[in-house]
Amino acid sequence: MRKIFVALLLVWTAGAAMAQSAADRRAILAILDRQTTDWNAGRVDDFMNGYWQSDSLTFVGKIGVTKGYEATLANYKKRYPDRASMGTLKFDILKLEFPAPNVAYVIGKWHLTRPQVGDAGGHYTLLWRKLKGRWVIVSDHSS
Repeated sequence: MRKIFVALLLVWTAGAAMAQSAADRRAILAILDRQTTDWNAGRVDDFMNGYWQSDSLTFVGKIGVTKGYEATLANYKKRYPDRASMGTLKFDILKLEFPAPNVAYVIGKWHLTRPQVGDAGGHYTLLWRKLKGRWVIVSDHSS
């Protein structure tokens, strides 16, 4: 009887986790889609809404490690000061996993089409956390 109870509990838990992951997957993909739309409209401040508004946000890029939401926003604005430098953003998601409850891991490629200044692109790894019911990027490594 105990084995049957444990088996049923495992099946129920797996089903609940899969249902949550599907909804969470859609939520994360929607945020990335919104970020693409915001970037392509030149709205860097709105693009940043996908990030954790905290001094503990970590961004690792070509210039090194940046700590904090405001510093990350300032770096985006410095590196992409106008629409020509921002170009048109495209994300390709290569991997989206949930290694733990309320944690997601995304690997992808980014590409900026920029006819006036030359295209740019690379790969990224995003660590997400679900905080207060909302998915946010807590660490971004883009190269």
